[in-house]
Amino acid sequence: MAQVQRMSRLMAKTLRDDPADAETLSHKLLVRAGYVRRNSAGIWTWLPLGKKVLDNISRVVREEMDAIGAQEVLLPALLPKEPYEASGRWEEYGDLLFRLRDRKGGEYLLGPTHEEIFTLLVKDQASSYKDLPVMLYQIQTKYRDEARPRSGVLRGREFHMKDSYSFDTTDEGLAESYRLHREAYRKIFTRLGLDFRIVSAVSGAMGGSASEEFLAPAAAGEDTFADCPACDYAANTEAVTFALAPVSGEHGPVEELDTPDTPTIESLAAHLGVPASATLKNLLVKVDGEIVAVGVPGDREVDLGKLGEHLAPAVVELVTAEDFVGRDDLVRGYVGPQGLEKVRYIADPRVAPGTAWITGANKADTHARNVVAGRDFEVDDYLDVVVVEEGDPCPACGTGLKLDRAIEIGHIFQLGRKYADTFQLDVLGQQGKPVRVTMGSYGIGVSRAVAALAEQSADEQGLCWPKEIAPADVHVVAAGKALQTELALDVADRLGAAGVRVLVDDRAGVSPGVKFTDAELIGVPKILVAGRRSAEGVLELKDRRTGEREELTVDEAIARLTA
Repeated sequence: MAQVQRMSRLMAKTLRDDPADAETLSHKLLVRAGYVRRNSAGIWTWLPLGKKVLDNISRVVREEMDAIGAQEVLLPALLPKEPYEASGRWEEYGDLLFRLRDRKGGEYLLGPTHEEIFTLLVKDQASSYKDLPVMLYQIQTKYRDEARPRSGVLRGREFHMKDSYSFDTTDEGLAESYRLHREAYRKIFTRLGLDFRIVSAVSGAMGGSASEEFLAPAAAGEDTFADCPACDYAANTEAVTFALAPVSGEHGPVEELDTPDTPTIESLAAHLGVPASATLKNLLVKVDGEIVAVGVPGDREVDLGKLGEHLAPAVVELVTAEDFVGRDDLVRGYVGPQGLEKVRYIADPRVAPGTAWITGANKADTHARNVVAGRDFEVDDYLDVVVVEEGDPCPACGTGLKLDRAIEIGHIFQLGRKYADTFQLDVLGQQGKPVRVTMGSYGIGVSRAVAALAEQSADEQGLCWPKEIAPADVHVVAAGKALQTELALDVADRLGAAGVRVLVDDRAGVSPGVKFTDAELIGVPKILVAGRRSAEGVLELKDRRTGEREELTVDEAIARLTA
């Protein structure tokens, strides 16, 4: 017997107009259709319909995680400071952490993620290689103090997440745990009805040797990924690489140029009549307080997020006017890599050895021509740091890349021994000696998946849920008065008795037009209408996605929906 939910008793009110603060499609529709309500900035209440969708996604996740042998646990959301201080993330997370003190002055946080706590759990429970491998997971509320929570449940300060962790004694074991999770994620997102891409990613502060993201293409996405139309290459733009290829050729000596009032690439290129690509842009940043120069071609921009991922966990920030005080070697607007003896120089691989540039001469109103990488200056570190652009060459085959927006719905990492080293997670190995455990970390945004599905599946009328996660299997609409309502309730009860999940619109005093509009907005896969032919025992069955309609007798409709 499945639940029959009457809309006359449902704690949800649909809205005709979009919320004033809503920007994304999912934000508008989830609020209008009565799935969620805003409590405060970045904090949402899940109403009955929304909770059903959230629970259905969690059920699919649980089934696939259990299928690979993972075990579900539930860790606290309120966590002590000490483990995060030991890992360094008490400081690294900065303002993103919700921090609090108890009445005795003890410091705590609301968990943003649980690597430290899972590591300590396994350290307490596992003492021998015979206790491993083990995969543990939880579906838990997480907290991050986002500076600008937006897009409804896509970016909140409180959110639902499945995080799992694998513990192995060998790198080969970690690779197998990673493979199992990767395949489980493919099955989960396929069952949810999501269009998704698996893309290469950077590990950043998480550390580890391998990292992939699962992205759902959507206009509301905050991630940009690169996709090759000629091969199977796909990557987050922060993970796209450019091969370092030294250039041979003869160049003349360095020539200083009088370039008054040209502190920007645009003004320099216009003054000299050259393309911006012939110039070398040198961006000054501070890395943990130390000034570092970053060189890229003048027609490209530095991706600060990408730079930050490369240098994590170091903190990267732009220099300010105050940073030039007392630094005669740094001439604002005219910095060049040649002669920078006290500054670390990072360059994009496009600034390859043998390439010649027009760049600052480290003198006011002066630039230099024929400044050659490897001859006139050395690069301390080559890092891919430019903003990837449409048409950049695919690292695998050279074809021009396409760029798309997407929502990150999952992320998997081979963490390695980063946290095991921090907390000395060892077990007794087969040879009777301690063995350091190696870990994987795997996340799925459960509440984010709700929004991603809404973004991908909605149409002009409203939401349009896949059957697996919809709040009901069929939405029965009584499009009239007593006779239609009586028939609708009878059919709903018979369907419920047969195990079909039913939402029935039995609201009195609501016009058929409003009921039809709400049925489209709410987005249950099948709509069954008790309308003008109810006296004859004839109903109309509509497919929400295709719009196809057909008239069926009561028995035919029940047989169709219970098949």
